[in-house]
Amino acid sequence: MHKLYPCLFGLALLASCSAVRDDSFSSSRGNKKPVAHNTVVECILYDGMTKESAQLTNLSVNSEVQVLDTVDAYFVRARVTEKGKVLNGYLYRTCFSQR
Repeated sequence: MHKLYPCLFGLALLASCSAVRDDSFSSSRGNKKPVAHNTVVECILYDGMTKESAQLTNLSVNSEVQVLDTVDAYFVRARVTEKGKVLNGYLYRTCFSQR
């Protein structure tokens, strides 16, 4: 019986730490602003992340792109200004150099 109390206390402490960490992550994520990057290869800005997604524009080497969010292991959500028109879409991560 005496060994049960330290185990329960440890589990409660672990659960409270992980809950605080998750809350702080989600609150800091909403405060991030777009980050400007330059492409290192020619890329295509897509309107979605599927094979059937339409191509919005072709980007040349060294085009400036604002990265809004890292969506998954392959894509980033990006904003591009082309000929005075703002386009939002998705780019492959391979368009940028490794940091």
